[in-house]
Amino acid sequence: MKRDAFDFLVIGSGMAGLWFSHRVSRQGSVLLVTKKEDTESNTNYAQGGIAAAVDSDDSARFHYEDTIRAGGGIAHPDIVKLVTEAGPGLVRELHGLGVPFNIYADATGTEHFDLGQEGGHRRRRIVHARDFTGAEVEHGLLKAVRSDRDVTLLEEHFAIDLVRDEDGRCCGVRVLDKASGSVETLRARVCFLATGGMGQAWLHTTNPPIATGDGVAMGFRAGTRIANMEFVQFHPTSLYGHMLEGRAFLISEAVRGEGAVLRTRDGHAFMPAYHPDADLAPRDVVARAIATELRLRGGDYVLLDATHLDPKRLRERFPNISETCLKFGIDITRRPIPVVPAAHYVCGGIETNEWAETSVPGLFAAGECACSGLHGANRLASNSLLEALVMADRAAEKAAQQCRTQTADCKLPGPSSTPPSSFAPSDEDAGLVVELRKRLQTRMWQSAGIVRNDKGLAEARREILELEAEADRLQPTVAAMELRNLVAASLLVIECALRRPESRGLHFNEDHPKPDDRDRYDTVISRTETELPAA
Repeated sequence: MKRDAFDFLVIGSGMAGLWFSHRVSRQGSVLLVTKKEDTESNTNYAQGGIAAAVDSDDSARFHYEDTIRAGGGIAHPDIVKLVTEAGPGLVRELHGLGVPFNIYADATGTEHFDLGQEGGHRRRRIVHARDFTGAEVEHGLLKAVRSDRDVTLLEEHFAIDLVRDEDGRCCGVRVLDKASGSVETLRARVCFLATGGMGQAWLHTTNPPIATGDGVAMGFRAGTRIANMEFVQFHPTSLYGHMLEGRAFLISEAVRGEGAVLRTRDGHAFMPAYHPDADLAPRDVVARAIATELRLRGGDYVLLDATHLDPKRLRERFPNISETCLKFGIDITRRPIPVVPAAHYVCGGIETNEWAETSVPGLFAAGECACSGLHGANRLASNSLLEALVMADRAAEKAAQQCRTQTADCKLPGPSSTPPSSFAPSDEDAGLVVELRKRLQTRMWQSAGIVRNDKGLAEARREILELEAEADRLQPTVAAMELRNLVAASLLVIECALRRPESRGLHFNEDHPKPDDRDRYDTVISRTETELPAA
């Protein structure tokens, strides 16, 4: 395969990367690079579904209003409008590609989406495929992409850093072939980052081990503007006491949408005391309520009680949750589920405009590694897959236009091709990588978690800067480079949090417990104006 002959270079194989690849394949050749096997991504673990106003009693306007309300005053109205309006058509297109969303036929035989209800939504608008939505979307898009002749999928290749030419335009990426240990530069006329999140920066997370903040870290090193990293969503309900392949198992918010109730271990339903919507309050409210109850009453978990619901309906609607819990000895139709909050989604990331363009020419970004402005200070449930779909679609349109006009070759300094070098795999520093990663996760959980304060954030910044110096001395294995990216992304979270002297949305600082209208802005950081190290 000739590596430097592509029109579009895509990094990441989640929903955003796959949809972008599928779209632009009609306009030119595509190289899709992923550091794992093709199906491994945060998309693959999304249970709830995709929020879209597809029902007759719903509208894009209602969805817009719900998203703005959840966004804590800083969601971008123009982005919210275009995403909520574009969503229904693209969801129907996904269904047309073969994604098996749940449907039902009414008395006239007309088919409709079987819609779920989730917190913060005034309507049932969650299009889902049982509780395997992310996996079904991933499989459907992979099938479509694999059928596109002009898409080349390069698995098990780790993206090290973006490459900019003499004019400052992003025109490629340096990658490590994990099998051979060789490093090369891949080039394209247009680059698209869709590398997902950074949940592995925290001790408890629903994200898989690959969620190491690679895109945000690479983008920052390449000079992109980074926005709103302080807004980290902790999913209120992950299964307590059991791990699946390095991640906490998520108990979908849709379970509460069907009527499940959060209780203390002595059976008290506590959410009505915290919000008028009780168990369907926005996620930040629910996560803080659980944290408060645990602090007041002691213990490590609360209970999610679905035992009063119809057992057959519960098993049919949530087969994955039912079967997984049963493997751990929990029959959710008979016994409440022990749950605890876990890091789930970062609303901030590489700042983009309405076409998913970053501040670096030639570079687009979408999905969790990007910050489009849709979520503001708090993501409305199931808006993440929607954003990935819509912004990747818009990026594809604009990228195709740029590709047609970007006729000049990449003006890299030095030789026209980078000779392969080698990062020989070594276990010499493996123990230290694990130790440093654990230290990072523990500090982030303690100081940049659900509840924060000024002293804790300052201490975390000092400790993680020290940790960064230790990480920089490690041999550049994949694990060490992932640690490097986690450290860089974590420092951005802390820096943004320190710059917001208030509480808003997902950022709660007990030293500044109220929102301040003077702070209704996006927190934006770039290498040119921050003291944070670039490497």
